[in-house]
Amino acid sequence: MAHDPGLLPIRLELDEAITYGTKSSALKIARSGLRQAQKTGPAGEIEYFKGQIALLRGNFAIAIGHFDKAIEYNPKDGASYNDRALCMVELGIIDDAFHYFDKGIEVEPDYATIYHNKGWLLNNIGRHSEAIRYFKKALGLEPNRAVTYDNLADALLNLADYKGALEAYRKVLILLKPSCCMGIRKNIIRQIKAIKDKGLEG
Repeated sequence: MAHDPGLLPIRLELDEAITYGTKSSALKIARSGLRQAQKTGPAGEIEYFKGQIALLRGNFAIAIGHFDKAIEYNPKDGASYNDRALCMVELGIIDDAFHYFDKGIEVEPDYATIYHNKGWLLNNIGRHSEAIRYFKKALGLEPNRAVTYDNLADALLNLADYKGALEAYRKVLILLKPSCCMGIRKNIIRQIKAIKDKGLEG
């Protein structure tokens, strides 16, 4: 098993807060996860939550140290490989980050977040077609990931697939919770309007 089943709900809650919530809410959840991990173990979970706290505080090198320890304790923890890779990106170590994304995919192939984040990095460095493949893999595992549709739309826009981008943006608006992510929602509505105003939706 990749994760301690008792701590998995906190991991999922933390992932949700990082994606759609605020840094302060994510830190609160990460601290709660650390307290519970310190009570129940195992050691890999303690290091994972310590890594999350360091990452959220912007201490990326310290976070990498904790994620390395988490991986040492639990080599099948795809999330620790994923988050180590994200820290490397923040530190400008782009090429080597792919190794950790790939290793995370290898050890935990059903973890959609790793595919999403590898796609996000590929899209950011101009490899849009490859990014789309990874976004689609993430959506194959979690069809209701609004954030992945948002990133997919951006990659499609980069390839001038305006119709595909519109479909993906509309999917985000359907999937986002009504009271959630107003900034994201406004940006998407603005993007849809820009595409329509330019007559590019056909």
